[in-house]
Amino acid sequence: MRDHETLPRLPANHVPLTPLSFLLRSARVYPNRVAVIHGARRFAYAEMLARCRRLASALAAAGIEPGDTVSVLAPNIPEMLEAHYGVPMAGAVLNTINIRLDAPAVGFILRHSSARALVVDREWGAVARAALAEMPEPKPFVVEIADPEAPTAGEAIGGTEYEAFLATGDAATPGRMPADEWESIALSYTSGTTGDPKGVVTHHRGAYLNACGNALAFGLSPESVYLWTLPMFHCNGWTYTWAVTLQGGTHVCLRRVEPAAIFAAVAEHGVTHMCAAPVVLTMLIHAPAEQRQAFSQTCRIATGGAAPPSAVIARMEGLGFAVTHLYGLTECYGPATICMPQPGLDALPLEERAAFMARQGVNHPTLEEAAVLDPDTMRPVPADGVTLGEVMLRGNTVMKGYLRNPAATEAAFAGGWFHTGDLGVTHPDGYIEVKDRAKDIVISGGENVSTLEVEEVLYAHPAIMEAAVVARPDPKWGEVPHAFVTPSPGAAGAALTEAEVVAWCRARLAGFKAPKGVTFGPLPKTSTGKIQKYELRQRLHDGGAEG
Repeated sequence: MRDHETLPRLPANHVPLTPLSFLLRSARVYPNRVAVIHGARRFAYAEMLARCRRLASALAAAGIEPGDTVSVLAPNIPEMLEAHYGVPMAGAVLNTINIRLDAPAVGFILRHSSARALVVDREWGAVARAALAEMPEPKPFVVEIADPEAPTAGEAIGGTEYEAFLATGDAATPGRMPADEWESIALSYTSGTTGDPKGVVTHHRGAYLNACGNALAFGLSPESVYLWTLPMFHCNGWTYTWAVTLQGGTHVCLRRVEPAAIFAAVAEHGVTHMCAAPVVLTMLIHAPAEQRQAFSQTCRIATGGAAPPSAVIARMEGLGFAVTHLYGLTECYGPATICMPQPGLDALPLEERAAFMARQGVNHPTLEEAAVLDPDTMRPVPADGVTLGEVMLRGNTVMKGYLRNPAATEAAFAGGWFHTGDLGVTHPDGYIEVKDRAKDIVISGGENVSTLEVEEVLYAHPAIMEAAVVARPDPKWGEVPHAFVTPSPGAAGAALTEAEVVAWCRARLAGFKAPKGVTFGPLPKTSTGKIQKYELRQRLHDGGAEG
């Protein structure tokens, strides 16, 4: 053995990575800087640390032990942010629950996660009460949030009020730091569009690294003001709950994601960064003039999910937002790839620049590798921008696995990579572009049709607000593309016809890629705002897709 390999690992030279350290540092370096804004409330970093320590102390005094699960059902409010520090400071695992779920789904999560405590905003008191009613004993103890910014008083369900619970804790108690960075920090549940959702378990090391990658890739700094339009319940806010604190930036909480509130917050607080699903971008673009407010700064907005169509990127820039495209899943803490700009990009015509920015890009700074592989051979596909493969990931920011689901965990990690289930290509410059979910690709007469490519063309139409394309069974071609379209508000949208939509696509796509039919109306979405293509396919199967 080489001499250098015999040097010891000691407390002086090895400390488990945890994002809890970010709050300790910012409270020391920026004690009086505003950490949290929520309505009239303001918390400096020193106070934020004290509140989180009280929460951890109170949880421990109430019987929460290391490894226990603490669930939170709340919107983007300070208490939800505090849970991202206070719960793991107690050694517990944070389970943030989607506030759009119904009582049976919430009940499933509470049972499957073996939740020992539930922190709930009273606006969701009725949902929590119904979910808890179906749980066996011992039920989790309840802490209730009475947010002064809530639209109604909500429903009290007999738990301890949050501020009273905090008062039972001790801010002088430092809290528990993990002995091992592989310890679980959070448990997030997937959307569960088919069957029960899966519980994604993540660790302190991955949360620390992904937060560092977010701060680096998105340009966060101590001057950053981050608006919480992305749900904190969605894979821990893509770890921005920790990333903003890492840099000592300001968290601006937003209880409801509405255009008027977003524009007002950006203008009033000088918001510099925010994240959102594509549906929020669409919402901002089509907001009535009276809901918009001008602001002088450029606000960087990162969006995930399906690639934002070029037209959406262009319109967002016109409103003062600079769009960054990210790609990821709950299983990789949120962002896994980012479309990094290249020198000279700003000089390109807007259409070319927007087309480049719609790619999913390259691996996140703290993800080891993202690649498009042939799932049969596990070899990279040619970097020709054409050959389809599956997007796969590996690195320290990939989940530990699925809770109590060894079969799904083994399948997800087959061959030493995490299988995303997304189909994509690698361009000659090495950038990845997702073409479709494996289940969403349309195979028409033996030709692959990317529904995302067709949707890109549809979104470019000035009278189309939202669009989704799925496969429709066809006796001749096997299946053909069918478009579901939500027209834009106003006269142009009201006058939109199927013939006009099909002609628009045929003028911009190969004939076999153009939709063979169009259905008009609102699109069904999951609780996280993703369009439910499986429901659209079912409508076609049931014969209910007449426009």
